[in-house]
Amino acid sequence: MTLERDAAAQVAKVLSEALPYIRRFVGKTLVIKYGGNAMESEELKQGFARDIVLMKAVGINPVVVHGGGPQIGDLLKRLSIESHFIDGMRVTDTATMDVVEMVLGGQVNKSIVNLINQHGGSAIGLTGKDAGLIRAKKLKVSRQTPEMTQPEIIDIGHVGEVTGVNTELLNMLVKGNFIPVIAPIGVGQDGESYNINADLVAGKVAEALKAEKLMLLTNIAGLMDKQGEVLTGLTTEQVDALIADGTIYGGMLPKIRCALEAVQGGVNSAHIVDGRVPNAVLLEIFTDSGVGTLITNRKRS
Repeated sequence: MTLERDAAAQVAKVLSEALPYIRRFVGKTLVIKYGGNAMESEELKQGFARDIVLMKAVGINPVVVHGGGPQIGDLLKRLSIESHFIDGMRVTDTATMDVVEMVLGGQVNKSIVNLINQHGGSAIGLTGKDAGLIRAKKLKVSRQTPEMTQPEIIDIGHVGEVTGVNTELLNMLVKGNFIPVIAPIGVGQDGESYNINADLVAGKVAEALKAEKLMLLTNIAGLMDKQGEVLTGLTTEQVDALIADGTIYGGMLPKIRCALEAVQGGVNSAHIVDGRVPNAVLLEIFTDSGVGTLITNRKRS
């Protein structure tokens, strides 16, 4: 079957537009946080796997960090373990942590690895406990109201923050033509497991690897202004101003702060990408328009 003339012309245009981007990013490392709708729709899952394999085939080095909150919630419900959240973070007692490790390190991680491999890639699944990949410590959460004389310390269990990344392991895998797929489980000094937000893990991995790009797949079109228009090409100073004037607030704040820390820590650019769009990763990397919000540490001229 041959392509219609118009369809063929469109394919040629896309390939031609992609070429300079491919040349620019050959040999560079891109860290992609995979989650949200992109992990739930069969079409989007297949497309994501193909995107990752294509990136590797043209000489770009993808490193995938994935979430899995809905899958964790489903299994906890089936096991009659009640879920509690504080400031958007799942309170993780010992029983919940066991489920988190089963779901993230087992079910979700291996399904992503398998999908990438089915499309011709060589993916290897890891948790932060493998070779001390993601070193972590307990996250301290405090809350203070005007009537309180000092902050209240809230124990949310096995929830952690990243203290270090084993870049030697990741570099070895990347150079060996493998695609690392990382579950966001960290390991403490005494071997204890920690549940860590996948965006934060992706950001810290990108910083440690001095990655060219950090891409955070989301369920929204990107960072929007007060008129509902997607903002892109932002500097860190512009993002700080948007936080100060209230344009960025609520659930978007942690994701944006993660992106900010990454570019301030040496990552060339961070992208908030609409994971509901088919082939969103390739569109953001290989086209002029992209499908999300770009943040860089470059100063405005």
